[in-house]
Order: sequence, then C-alpha cells, then structure tokens
Amino acid sequence: MQRRQFSASLLASGAGAVSGALWSPLAQAQVGGFKEGNEYQRLGRPAPVDAPNGQVEVIEFFAYTCVHCFNFEPIFSAWIQKKPAHVTVRRMPVAFSEAFVPLQRLFYALEAMGQLDALHEKVFKAIHVERQRLTTAETITAWVGKQGLDTAKFTENYNAFSVAGKARRAAQMQEAYLVEATPSLGIGGRFYVPGQGPKTLQVADALIADLRKG
Repeated sequence: MQRRQFSASLLASGAGAVSGALWSPLAQAQVGGFKEGNEYQRLGRPAPVDAPNGQVEVIEFFAYTCVHCFNFEPIFSAWIQKKPAHVTVRRMPVAFSEAFVPLQRLFYALEAMGQLDALHEKVFKAIHVERQRLTTAETITAWVGKQGLDTAKFTENYNAFSVAGKARRAAQMQEAYLVEATPSLGIGGRFYVPGQGPKTLQVADALIADLRKG
C-alpha cells in the first residue's frame, strides 16, 4: 500500500492535508452493517462527479508501483464485469509525488491510443513480476515499443497537453476524496473507501445501494 507523503509546505498551507474537520462529523454511522470512520469515510465536502444523472460513479485510485494495487486488480476487474448498469467506473492513477507522474502519463497515453485494455495489466506485471523499473519517460517508451506500439506516436501522446490535463485532474480528484493510500475507492462523490482487499468491494456495494436509495 502506497501512502501520501506530506511536505512541510503542504502541511503549513493546509493543502491536501487529511483533517478530521473535513470528514463528516457523523461518527460511527453505519451503511449495510459497515461502520463510518472504520470501513469507509463520508466526505465533509462532496467531490466532483462526471457520471450522468442516474449513475453512481466509482473511482479506483491506484498506483502501478503499489503491490496491493497489483493484487487488487484482478478482484476489481472481476467486479467491474458484474457491476450493475447504473454504476460507472473510472480508474485514476495517483500522484503522491512527482515520482508518480511518468506512470500517470503512461496510463493516460495508453488510454488516448486505445491500448489501455490491452496493456493495463501488463504494466502491473512488468513492474511486479518482471521487476522492470518503469520510472522515466525513456524506460517507459522502451517498454511500450516492446509491446508493439509505435513509440513516436506514444511519445506524442505522452507529452500531449490533454494527457497532462488528465493527470492534473486525477491529482485534483485524489485531493477531493482525501485519498490517503492505494488502492482505494471513491463512491459517488460522497464516500471514500480505503483498501481492505475483497472487503473493499463489499463496502462499495453497500454504499452504492445507499446512494441509489437517496
């Protein structure tokens, strides 16, 4: 599990800090038998939601370098295949520091090229099984080339303004959900669910049902 590291300047300014004042004050409320403040948090301020009306948006916050995200990936993918039609899922790579940005850009560049479904899991395996150090644009581009992609086209997308904008948006969303660690889920702009293995998705199901009732 990879966790946010606060710099002295961020703490001094209050930007991005996880403060109890920002969580809902309803201590130990329950949804579906799960305790608020334990299995999930209710946001004090709602996060932006891009899903259309009638849809519950679920965001997975992850990092390719996080071994717990690697282990969670097949569980989450199987859940996506069975999710209700009223649930919209988005994956968002976090950036707890500048070191995360190259892999953020890889994710969005692959998405722009229509290659995310084919290579998302392979990125995880390259890092955690093959022990490849995909930490720079150069090592990432070399790896992408070995997967059969046009490296010039990939580099164009990797450096594109649109990809940089999506990476910034992901960082804004992780702040809006007060993401502390990976993997974790944001539910409907209202709830944050820290990673708890398969139980994470049981909590998500309960919160989704609660939002649908409301």
